[in-house]
Amino acid sequence: MSEKAVYAAGGVVWRLVGDKLKVLLIHRTKYRDITLPKGKVDPGEMLAETAAREIHEETGIRVSLGTPVGVSRYELPSGRTKIVHYWAAEATDAAIRASQFVPNGEIAALEWVGLKKARAQLSYPVDVEILDAFTALVDEGVLHTFPLVVLRHAKAVARQDWDGPDAARPLTSRGRRQAKGIVRALRAFGVRKIVTSPAERCVATVAPLAKATGRVITRTPLIGQDEWEQGTADVRTVIGKRVRAGKPALVCSHRPVLPSILNELALATGTLRGSYLSSASALEPGAFSVVHLSAPSPGSGIVAIETHAPKD
Repeated sequence: MSEKAVYAAGGVVWRLVGDKLKVLLIHRTKYRDITLPKGKVDPGEMLAETAAREIHEETGIRVSLGTPVGVSRYELPSGRTKIVHYWAAEATDAAIRASQFVPNGEIAALEWVGLKKARAQLSYPVDVEILDAFTALVDEGVLHTFPLVVLRHAKAVARQDWDGPDAARPLTSRGRRQAKGIVRALRAFGVRKIVTSPAERCVATVAPLAKATGRVITRTPLIGQDEWEQGTADVRTVIGKRVRAGKPALVCSHRPVLPSILNELALATGTLRGSYLSSASALEPGAFSVVHLSAPSPGSGIVAIETHAPKD
């Protein structure tokens, strides 16, 4: 991120009312304008957690992020550039009922409107561009998606500095900070299933997420590094199961195994392979790629891939 830019994140929050698609607009009190929910990145935050937090703070609705829909850039009166990342985000009926929003000094009102009306009401062209990108997803039939998160374990003690079995190598203090630091960003995507290599460095990486969500960690040697090096790994079985399940899930493994995981995701979804898979698998410790798949037809191909790196 550029130090001169101001970063923010938000979403196109949507729901179905009967068979009609509605999006949520924000009527801001101070500026007397109509916009999409968004806000600035707090110190130490990752963009995805900012988006989920700001949507909740402004609307009272807790969402899980869907497909990324675009990035807006515009100049502030100070001369700095503001860069805002947006995701599609479904508001479930339960989340809407749980909202405790009341008009306040920042937000005067919330309004659910159709796409055509939203386009006419938005105050700023940059917001209209984001809405148009969202509309394109709707037109392509990929509104309903689910994420498969591919995570590389956090920073571990180096092999040359460890006398025990490789699978028992622990995280460093930096690695432990990374594991804790990515929890809110991972939660922003609504992860329900946690699958990991049984190696200590992988289990320790996902442990804070499991604790925060109350989810059980599923350990499988089929994506372990030792097994991969010995030729006994079976990435295809693990990935195929997750694609068929159609639920938000996380798979944590090792640098040498990650290319196979992304490759199997492409194969399992009928996606043409390309250099983008190499980029998505070239993760630094503690980083993750989110692969978005169509919920009604995951075999129709990967909808989008985004990559996030830890702050530490």
